[in-house]
Amino acid sequence: MSEEKKSTAPVPVVTRRADQARLGLFIGVIGFLVFILGAKPEWLGLDRSPVIGFVQITVFTFGLGFLCLGGYIGLSSLWKSDEERSILADIGARLIGTGYVIAVFAGMADIFGMGTQPLPAVPFFGPWQAIGVQVGQVMIAAGLTLMIPFHRYKKQ
Repeated sequence: MSEEKKSTAPVPVVTRRADQARLGLFIGVIGFLVFILGAKPEWLGLDRSPVIGFVQITVFTFGLGFLCLGGYIGLSSLWKSDEERSILADIGARLIGTGYVIAVFAGMADIFGMGTQPLPAVPFFGPWQAIGVQVGQVMIAAGLTLMIPFHRYKKQ
């Protein structure tokens, strides 16, 4: 018979919330990198056109989506599972989604037929579209801020 060695070292306990926070952080970082790849491809030596076209708009839109998803998952992990979310956190979650929809539709306005370039022409990311995407990003940032559980940090 062989003798088994018993480990006396404590086993670290990883909670579901910690895993969820790590997943949110990982998705958020990946989303940020994809967003940067679409928004500023010249930083990585990948710029092939003097204008921002359909592929770049699509890539930074996907990156922004992953960034929103990662932020939502990460901030959701800060709320305890037995704790009901505040109305501000619910409004924040909806603002994240609304801001993303605004950013997508503003960025893809030419593709959807609402932009300054008619459809036979090459899609072009113009100044009005940039303002629309920035408005969407501000809404996303406001939503992420509202999802922070501030009540846990009040002085008692």
